[in-house]
Amino acid sequence: MNSGPGADRYPPFIVNRAKAGTVIYPPGGTFGPRVQQDLQLVLLHTGGMCIHIDGTAHHVPTGHVALLKPGKVEYFEFAGKEETWHRWIEVKVGPLSEETAAWLEQLPLYIPLSDKMNQLTDLMLTMESNEGGSRFKEVLCSLGRSAVLLFLTEQQYMDKVKHKHPAVLIAKEEIQRRFAEELDLTALSICTNTSPEHLIRLFRRDEGITPTQYLWRYRVMRGLELLRSTGLGIGEIADRVGFKTSYHFARTIKQHTKKTPTEVRRESWHNSSGSSP
Repeated sequence: MNSGPGADRYPPFIVNRAKAGTVIYPPGGTFGPRVQQDLQLVLLHTGGMCIHIDGTAHHVPTGHVALLKPGKVEYFEFAGKEETWHRWIEVKVGPLSEETAAWLEQLPLYIPLSDKMNQLTDLMLTMESNEGGSRFKEVLCSLGRSAVLLFLTEQQYMDKVKHKHPAVLIAKEEIQRRFAEELDLTALSICTNTSPEHLIRLFRRDEGITPTQYLWRYRVMRGLELLRSTGLGIGEIADRVGFKTSYHFARTIKQHTKKTPTEVRRESWHNSSGSSP
């Protein structure tokens, strides 16, 4: 069996328990030190996070998910000037073989946070908030395993991203940096030194959508993060993520989630457990 990050099959691991949580740290907050006992995914939505692992500092960018591995001494430092909101999935695994442990060590600490990972975390939090949550233990174990496998699969996909056209990567970086501004296809084509038509063709080939669709999808993702992690008004959130009116923001959120912004916020706060880290 292949054993590297590029392998078609993953080394086996047994999941004995899995759970998810969400927590907001105040500016300047810390956690630890502790010895990591499990596999743990940490989804950083807002703020900032520096994880010291065995004495080495690692800065995890906002909008990324980190995979923490058993046996490491960890200490967390959070953003000094703003609240930090992150969610986590803890996966308690059986004894890892030397092969599996070595394979995990080759993986990157973090990768960009995807909609799929967010949706999987949402599902786990919803199940745990259910009064019959204890009956879902086996399902939660399966979901926890799926979250780890999703991280591994998306990490492999990120390797393939390196082969995407540079104009697409530049445009995506520009969108992620300026999504709150009045950004349009013309501005993106200028910064990538391509024609609008050519940029659209490249995006459709590499991303399956147009640059404009990617921009609005990214705005929605950031808007949902603010809805779930802050008490900001709907109008202010809409303005912060590039919508001209709160009506347009609310309508777009409803189209993507089947819920109103208020329902998204209420569901997120209901599922909040305040667990750490």
